[in-house]
Amino acid sequence: MKKLFLHITLFFSLVCFSQNEQLAQYYYDKGDFEKAKISYEELLQEIPLNSQYFLRIIDCSQQLQQFESAEKAIQERLDKYNQGNLLVELGYNFQLQKNDAKAKIYYDQALDRIRKNPNEVYGISNAFERKVLLEYALKSYQTATELEPNFNFNYQIGLLYGQLSNMEMMISTFLDEAFANPQNSIRIQNQLVRFMVDEGDANFNEILRKALILRTQKNQDLFWNHYLSWFYVQQKEFEKAFIQEKAIYKRNPESLANIVNLGQLAIEEENQEAAKEILGFVLENTQDLELLIQANSYLVTMKIEKASENDFAAISTELDGLLKQFEISPFTLSLQLIQAHFTAFKLKKPEEGKVIVKRALELQLNDYEVANAKMELADILLYEEKFNQALIYYSQIELDLKNDVMAHEASLKAAKTSYFKTDFAWALKQFKELKSANTQLIANDALEYFLLINDNTVADSTQTALKQFAKGDYLLYQNRNQEAVAQFQTILKNYKGQEIEAVTLLRLGKIYEKKGDFALALSQYQMIIDQHSDGIYIDEALYFSAEIYNKQSLPEKAKPLYEKVLFNHQDSIYFVEARKKFRQLRGDTNL
Repeated sequence: MKKLFLHITLFFSLVCFSQNEQLAQYYYDKGDFEKAKISYEELLQEIPLNSQYFLRIIDCSQQLQQFESAEKAIQERLDKYNQGNLLVELGYNFQLQKNDAKAKIYYDQALDRIRKNPNEVYGISNAFERKVLLEYALKSYQTATELEPNFNFNYQIGLLYGQLSNMEMMISTFLDEAFANPQNSIRIQNQLVRFMVDEGDANFNEILRKALILRTQKNQDLFWNHYLSWFYVQQKEFEKAFIQEKAIYKRNPESLANIVNLGQLAIEEENQEAAKEILGFVLENTQDLELLIQANSYLVTMKIEKASENDFAAISTELDGLLKQFEISPFTLSLQLIQAHFTAFKLKKPEEGKVIVKRALELQLNDYEVANAKMELADILLYEEKFNQALIYYSQIELDLKNDVMAHEASLKAAKTSYFKTDFAWALKQFKELKSANTQLIANDALEYFLLINDNTVADSTQTALKQFAKGDYLLYQNRNQEAVAQFQTILKNYKGQEIEAVTLLRLGKIYEKKGDFALALSQYQMIIDQHSDGIYIDEALYFSAEIYNKQSLPEKAKPLYEKVLFNHQDSIYFVEARKKFRQLRGDTNL
């Protein structure tokens, strides 16, 4: 019984302590520093060694301009615990009073502590960084490293150089660290990308490029070729990245996997010329069955995407030839599924497409391969308007590969199936759940459909216009583009000025864009800009218009449209890309 009472007492003590801490934080966040200070003082009495509570008390005192009180408290704690970081706190207290000379004395004393005991660098450098005393923080790390060569603060030093806008030293330090400790390369590359895209000055990319080229020339280690290739990929200069990858392969011809991946990246960025050259090199230089199939799969997929009906016979013959060459086996599954999709969606022979998939499912496939085949089978069933059968296969993938990206993709396709069959209540529920998916593309797609259904249900409870729109989307899915255009144009005629109008214009714009009729696409987007500037599709209309002008090498027209996305639509999913393109067109990387 006594033990039970003790446990209950301890539990309530912890609860009360936690509540007091939350209350102190609440006052601090609110800017009520008097109450926050009192609360933190009470907490510090309970746990005198808690430095966070103490520093909050000092901060509150300084916010209240109680500098003498703060100085006394810091000095007393310094005398008691002899912690080097408190010298920084003392110095900063004087700095706040504009007494820079006195502040410098204490900052220098903190550095002297590191000279006497390099292990003190951790607390002291951290204190300098918290106070944004970057030069002193840098000196702390450098001092400790000089005295204790086993210390490695290159990453922290590189970050500080970046914060101090010393790009040359930041790059040099980061690259030296990456070479010495390759396990840190990814972390360093993430920081470099941040400066390349988000925070760099006008010269950053050029400084980095020159530094990498210099290291490639001076040092024959392939590490630098890999790094330079990575740099060019970030710039989407795939031809230049390919030059580095070829140099790597010639000196170390073990695998072409990196070159295949480069080809895939070029495809994703719609640089088909580079992709063809890269994948052609793979075909010329390997006998590896897996790589041959992968490269051929990418190449034939590119052909299909750009093909007209006149090309279909040649593509069909090519697919037959590839499968004859490499045979029907689990290794050629990707080619088999490409053939099935092409047969169903392009040749409009869904029964033959299903036969191809079902034959593939009889092979000895692993779970992911089975899921891929079932996904294609479900897609063809959906094409045939066999909605419920398609849903069964999508559901099987969701169950078999729970929480996997492919399961999320199946969930999205199941939601779209419900949308196509105008079961909007169920589709809305599914899209709402998928808005928070880990995969950004799936989350963005789900958000688009969620907003479409939600907004048009609020505007029209009968969902009449939405049903017509879903029919148009389904015609697009079936590759019946002309019928889809007619459907969307009918919606514009019958529901002019209503909620559905803006998204219909957007759909038509994308169809015309895909057909290469850019003038007509731009006219649809312009109507959204002119007539629906307060709607949810304005950022897309601006961005898509800018993209067309950019691809047409009309920067004077593209630039103001990107700029409008940047300054008026910061929450747009196109914000980051718009900022990047705007900076490129303006000739710098700093807004």
